[in-house]
Amino acid sequence: MKSYISFFFLSIILHRVYNLSIIVNGGICMRSYQVDMCNGPIFKKLIIFSLPLILSGCLQLLFNAADIIVVGRFTGNQALAAVGSTSALINLLVNMFIGISVGANVVLGKSIGAQDEENTSKAVHTAIFIAVFGGFLMMFVGFFFAKPLLELMATPEDVIHLSSLYMRIYFAGMPFFMVYNFGAAILRSIGDTKRPLYFLLISGIINVLFNLCFVIVFHMGVAGVALATIISEGISSALILLCLKHMDGPLHFELKDMRFHKDLALQMLEVGLPAGLQGIIFSISNVLIQSSVNSFGSLVMAGNTAASNIEGFVYTSMNAVYQTSLSFTSQNFGAKKYERIDKILLECLGIVTVVGLVLGQGAYFFGQQLLSIYSSDEHVIQFGIDRLAVISTMYCLCGIMDTLVGSLRGIGYSILPMLVSLTGVCVIRVIWIFTVFKSVHTTFSLYISYPITWVITLVAHGICFMVVRKKIRRVA
Repeated sequence: MKSYISFFFLSIILHRVYNLSIIVNGGICMRSYQVDMCNGPIFKKLIIFSLPLILSGCLQLLFNAADIIVVGRFTGNQALAAVGSTSALINLLVNMFIGISVGANVVLGKSIGAQDEENTSKAVHTAIFIAVFGGFLMMFVGFFFAKPLLELMATPEDVIHLSSLYMRIYFAGMPFFMVYNFGAAILRSIGDTKRPLYFLLISGIINVLFNLCFVIVFHMGVAGVALATIISEGISSALILLCLKHMDGPLHFELKDMRFHKDLALQMLEVGLPAGLQGIIFSISNVLIQSSVNSFGSLVMAGNTAASNIEGFVYTSMNAVYQTSLSFTSQNFGAKKYERIDKILLECLGIVTVVGLVLGQGAYFFGQQLLSIYSSDEHVIQFGIDRLAVISTMYCLCGIMDTLVGSLRGIGYSILPMLVSLTGVCVIRVIWIFTVFKSVHTTFSLYISYPITWVITLVAHGICFMVVRKKIRRVA
């Protein structure tokens, strides 16, 4: 019965994706999914663009949580630890290509804004080429280096076999993962954030169903969870490619035209590599932060983990505004509508501040109830609230910082915000840990380093934007 209900809902979603468009002269008109970023009022379009991104990010977090819940409930603590121990390493390995997908978004946005259809088409096929190449490269790295890398992270002996098994299977699906992410970046370049959300919803439901089937029915444990992920990612990548294939105009994708256009690839790398490198170094610095948390013992670790998971929903929602700022800025920069760039930034800053304050304060206000989902231990809940009180309540500062970065990258500056972010966030935070935190060894002295570094970095980004914007006015 549950299978029929799931199939019914999937059919509705698929109908929504493919049949809302109007069939005209044998082609598919996708106007209902596009957002005109270069003309008309800005605020409403920012909301229309960002809301599906927020929902996509939150859905992804929920589906990831479902993976952990299924394997933890039906396989055991070792399997749960094995899956959990790989997340930081997986993020570290894929961050570079996620950054390059940001570069693809910017290059496409500029070409579309400039109404350069030839370059837009070439950029689409170059982006998918990089996605496929990067996917197979990551598949190779994950298969052959999973266990050595896990050993470097001091993964316990009793789970390392399961962890390496999970990673090897998981990375076999990397080509699908990359194609979906680059394909979603292509659609975002025209303002389409709805269809990537639909595709994610379809693949996420399938992922959960296969999780339950492989783990409960076939007793496959971590291998079953990883295999379910591959299947769901394969479906989402197929849907995104079908979507691009059925599009009219320069975003139309043909497999036979997929090739590496050096000039466009270099433009993508110019923006994307610094973004990816920033993500990698952030991941490394987070390991140091985690080791500082570990010094307080298992109860603080548990409370910190639960609170950071809750904060993940706040961050994901604010990150959607960063992506919105990046997409709108790149198109208007390509169209040489420089006066709209200032309005886009100001309105995105307003939106991200409201989102950060409402969700961040809400997470703290309902912290007791939310943390009790993760643990019934009163001490764990209190330690989680201690983190939420300092970080979650001030999370809007992080959103403001990232939105400024989005505007700078949309204009084409990527190395500058990377250097500022690495200095303001990573370097200062590391110095803080070895000085202030070492002298005052409390969780508060550790957590307060987050908002302090956010303020320093966002002020620096604001100054950088004003300098860059002044330079653009002179050229214009």
